[in-house]
Amino acid sequence: MALRFNSDDATGFKLLLCLAVMYGLMSMLVHSIVHMKFIKPLAIDAPLHQFSEARAVEHVRILSQEIDGRQEGRPGIKEAARYIKGQLETMKERASENFRIEIEETVVDGSFSMMFLGHSISFGYRNHTNILMRISSADSQDTDPSVLINGHFDSPLGSPGAGDCGTCVASMLEVARLIVDSGWVPPRPVIFLFNGAEELFMLGAHGFMEKHRWHDTIGAFVNVEASGTGGLDLVCQSGPGSWPSRVYAQSAVYPMAHSAAQDVFPVIPGDTDYRIFSQDHGNIPGLDIIFLFGGYFYHTSYDTVERLLPGSVQARGENLFSIIKGFTNSSMLQNFYKPASSEITIHQEKDDGAIFFDYLSWFMVFYSRRLALILHRVPLAVFVVMPFLLNLRKCSMTSCLATFSDLTKGFLLHALGVFLAIVSPIMFSILRLLFINFSMHWFSHPYLAYLMFMPCSLVGLLIPRTFWSCFPLSRDVPVHQASKEVLSDEARFWGAFGFFSSLTMAYLLAGLSGGFLTFFACISMLGAWLSFSMAAKYYGHRSLRSILFYVLPMVPYLAYSVYFGGFLAQFIIEKTGMMGSIPPPYGYFIPDIVVAATIGVVTSLCIGPLIPVCGHWLARSSILQFLLQIIVVGLAVSSQFFPYSMAAPKRVVLQQTYRTSGPNRLEDSSYELSVVDSNSLRFLFKHAPDVANELQTASHLTFESAHLSGQENWLALFPVSFMFSRSLKFPAKESTSTKDFHFPYLIDSKPQTISDDGTRRVYLELSLGSVEEVWVTVLNITGPLSNWSFADNKLSAPEKLAGGPPSYICRLSGASDENWTFWLEAKSQEKLRIDIAVLDQKLTNEVKRLKSLFPDWVDVIAYSSFMSTYIF
Repeated sequence: MALRFNSDDATGFKLLLCLAVMYGLMSMLVHSIVHMKFIKPLAIDAPLHQFSEARAVEHVRILSQEIDGRQEGRPGIKEAARYIKGQLETMKERASENFRIEIEETVVDGSFSMMFLGHSISFGYRNHTNILMRISSADSQDTDPSVLINGHFDSPLGSPGAGDCGTCVASMLEVARLIVDSGWVPPRPVIFLFNGAEELFMLGAHGFMEKHRWHDTIGAFVNVEASGTGGLDLVCQSGPGSWPSRVYAQSAVYPMAHSAAQDVFPVIPGDTDYRIFSQDHGNIPGLDIIFLFGGYFYHTSYDTVERLLPGSVQARGENLFSIIKGFTNSSMLQNFYKPASSEITIHQEKDDGAIFFDYLSWFMVFYSRRLALILHRVPLAVFVVMPFLLNLRKCSMTSCLATFSDLTKGFLLHALGVFLAIVSPIMFSILRLLFINFSMHWFSHPYLAYLMFMPCSLVGLLIPRTFWSCFPLSRDVPVHQASKEVLSDEARFWGAFGFFSSLTMAYLLAGLSGGFLTFFACISMLGAWLSFSMAAKYYGHRSLRSILFYVLPMVPYLAYSVYFGGFLAQFIIEKTGMMGSIPPPYGYFIPDIVVAATIGVVTSLCIGPLIPVCGHWLARSSILQFLLQIIVVGLAVSSQFFPYSMAAPKRVVLQQTYRTSGPNRLEDSSYELSVVDSNSLRFLFKHAPDVANELQTASHLTFESAHLSGQENWLALFPVSFMFSRSLKFPAKESTSTKDFHFPYLIDSKPQTISDDGTRRVYLELSLGSVEEVWVTVLNITGPLSNWSFADNKLSAPEKLAGGPPSYICRLSGASDENWTFWLEAKSQEKLRIDIAVLDQKLTNEVKRLKSLFPDWVDVIAYSSFMSTYIF
């Protein structure tokens, strides 16, 4: 049925079109910023006194292409260490006499416990390599406070590691070269730590902090990381204290930081070396700077040098060099084991939780928490006193209470609109999935998420204005005073202002650092309302010209909200591909719900402040019908798109499991398959029939007829294995590769001893047999364990696997040509059970063939797991 428009509808569509064009231009600007389009990478022949992305990318190419695999346990990790050390030695040879340069290759070992993803784990490690370079002035002292720059050169399973973390190593090498070749002698020593075991839970950084003589000279650090292949190089964590973020704000050439990231990072399933330096094994002030875009390729075989976003490494390098200058020139740089003066320490404590954010990476806004405690209270104070200010002429309690009642109604209506803006796309996503066979259609096409969910969210924002077009005023409206529509819009505006000011105060009271965005909205709304009120006197309250005078002062905030919200939505969309396969019936809906809710929040932040003034023209039935038609089109269009591609691959884990008994006996062999997003293996086999045929299963698989693979079968990946659900097990074909193969096995190394109190100590020796490329060995110990030789003889908290008895998990890593020896103590004569899983990266020909059958939109992480069980 055709829509009929009157003149007011036409005006509403004109306003909608103008806003769409404005947001479109803002989106184009934001896209160019977050994808580094404004940064010109310098060529490989750039002057030596400048950072060159091309020179750094050449390092990445060698590390990720010419060197085959930088995973611990593979030959490539040692080759990468030799390459890095060789580059540093070359720099040292050409350094001037003004420099004192020391280069060390250290081998670290140790044992400790930690919590990760809510699970308790202990670690034992040995023979991991760190490469260090200390650059200082010729007259420097060994005890001078220094700045540590840390990055890891190992890569995750099955990944070339160009982004994670070849870019980190390359940036550090180029910055070190820049220091030497530019002739800038740092006033305080700079230590570059290239650590070789971050992917194994930050073991390289732990070894440095526990064993190296330079660790107690560190006064500040910068940890460079990558959760993607470029884009925003965001400061995700900063502290302790506000000094590191202040140095960053003063120094960064291309500032990319906001304190809200620190509120979110603790809930993200992951960790970095920042934790070791500033929390678990040190209290050193520092920054955690991470590439966040290109998360589609993070920890996949597609993390190649071709996927790096141009300009990203250039921006990182220039920032890093400038930040090093900022830290080394700071008077607050002190040895961490010799705390700064009491005045400085007190100052840091008071400023802990500073507020900071970059504006489109053009400049930084930074202010202390003490100032925030004042500033962020101002909007709510304005909202509270506004009923009195609006009634200065009458100044009667009745009129003030009536005005306060109107403003409260405006607050509730805007809060309802925001609630519906978030709930509407969620409900749409759920209803949509009830009629579609798979989820995440938007995964490889993020614009589909906006096409589907943003119109829903906008409809939700406008619904309260549509149903309550006549605002229920509590105030009397005499003819000679302001019109009812003026008072209604006034109540709506101050209600929305009160909503944002309340959010700002809520952030503050919660001790979080993200209230700057809603504070920015409040300040912008005040200026915009003042401009609108003056324009309305000349052009009228409903004139588009008056609305223009409201929108224009809001542009700086709106541009930033598009920048902030667009980044947040893209980041979450990319991460849904690795958020885990949550069990049905809810797991299927989770990614779409999360993305829909995110789009709803972003829409509320970007458009919500305009609704009190623009809502009169936008909340019309014709516009709502138009938006509903867009939603239907989005539904129809999205269903035609496949969720994955080579640019956004689906992640699959393929484990060949060997069940063994002793060094020579193979009990069973099988393939275990799992996915890490909401589209199950049934979806995979339907669209990868060659794999289904090879495994001799139907492409239309039913989980009721399949053999499920329990959590205990994925012990080698603990605790990441908790992200898997409804994994499947298939019989493996016979292989000749295990002929004459010695499997890992565990034996008594010497007789048991029993102490006077009845405690039994078991001495054990673990041989890894013929396994050549061991990534990690995981022990799962159940029974009356009271102590062990790991983690300074301290037991970690017990875990429960697959509903079994309490158990203790220990991960062992290091050279596989040496046996592990350790002891366990039992507090009774009850037997100890030890389950062992040894992860081997070397693939059999059968696994290689099976892996090759997967389509190119699937990234397969494949390995072998040798599992055995022992009773002592």
